[in-house]
Amino acid sequence: QVELVESGGGLVQPGGSLRLSCAASEIIDSTYWLYWIRQAPGKVREFIGTIAWNGGSIYADSVKGRFTISRDNAKNTVSLQMNSLKPDDTATYYCAADRKYYGTEPHEYYYWGQGTQVTVSS
Repeated sequence: QVELVESGGGLVQPGGSLRLSCAASEIIDSTYWLYWIRQAPGKVREFIGTIAWNGGSIYADSVKGRFTISRDNAKNTVSLQMNSLKPDDTATYYCAADRKYYGTEPHEYYYWGQGTQVTVSS
């Protein structure tokens, strides 16, 4: 059973940056896609992006150009660098892992982290 643990959330002013990390308890091998998903209060889950073993990544239009996903396969970690943050980015951010690529709609991925809160406010 793989455990995913996110860290790095917090309060940031609009226009600021934040970097989230997600550490896996076991090796996430090359068959896994790593996802970042977010959910704001009262809203449905939103796909942010995903990254393949080779570093190829796909992003939602809402974050494209502002957010960057990276993974360190040797350290079993995936990161989300968030720049130019907006109040609308306020949400709980989750990392997830699955052997399948499900496109840009959120899915019930096989492994989930517990989430980390990001609040963008002045």
